[in-house]
Amino acid sequence: MLQLSEIWIYPVKSLAGIHLQEAKVTERGLENDRRWLLVDENGHFLTQRQFPQLALFQTAIDAVNLAITHRKNNLEALKVNLSPTNYHKKVSVKVWDDTIDDALEVSNEANEWFSKALEMSVRLVYMPESSRREVDKKYAITGNEITSFSDAYPFLVIGQSSLDDLNNRLKEGVKMNRFRPNLVFKGGEAYEEENWYEVQIGKATFWGVKPCARCIMTTIDQESGEKSGKDPLFTLSTYRKAGKRVLFGQNLLVTVLENIQIGDEIKVISTKKLPQFEIEVS
Repeated sequence: MLQLSEIWIYPVKSLAGIHLQEAKVTERGLENDRRWLLVDENGHFLTQRQFPQLALFQTAIDAVNLAITHRKNNLEALKVNLSPTNYHKKVSVKVWDDTIDDALEVSNEANEWFSKALEMSVRLVYMPESSRREVDKKYAITGNEITSFSDAYPFLVIGQSSLDDLNNRLKEGVKMNRFRPNLVFKGGEAYEEENWYEVQIGKATFWGVKPCARCIMTTIDQESGEKSGKDPLFTLSTYRKAGKRVLFGQNLLVTVLENIQIGDEIKVISTKKLPQFEIEVS
């Protein structure tokens, strides 16, 4: 039996995540997942790809606030109200090729807090409910799916068996947080999630639309906020490469919105063919 074993959200894109016991599934992702974003003075998004130290920011959520702290400095925690009612002003921001014209700047206080912590000028912005950032229509199910400030899709699932297989190939194993999934499951074969099509998790229905192409963020130690070498990306590239992409995990869309919780059974309704992998022989 396949069973949901971990649920993660990352309220601020590229900052540390929060482990949940249960979550509300929305059309743009798990509730509060990647709804906040750090941008530079030009409105361009910031990630660990350029600033690995973003991993050092911890996040926590209660009924009222998002709290942000830093592992290595003594700044007082920043508290951001979950309600955007009092957020600062409307701004235009860019995530990859997408322009979001109706993002909301959170506050001067938040901008100053992050700018001090990062020693550069940044702004904290929020994606309101009115914003509609559509996923690539080539991979859409209904043609109307949206996402938050994620790279491209609202959900990412990875099997524990997939990580276990990878770690068996590495000199030094890595944690699941290198890959920043929303959903982790136990049971089944390594990498089987990458040929899922229709799948039920509890009472929610998801669709596997595109295996996740991995980048240098996988090489950043999420505890130290520092690059740790070429792995696991290099090792993955020797056996999980399709064209120029290194794949690990499956991006999902959702068509039936229901809450999910750890322990939910996962039922694979249909599958599709895996991409053809290139095997590098040394």
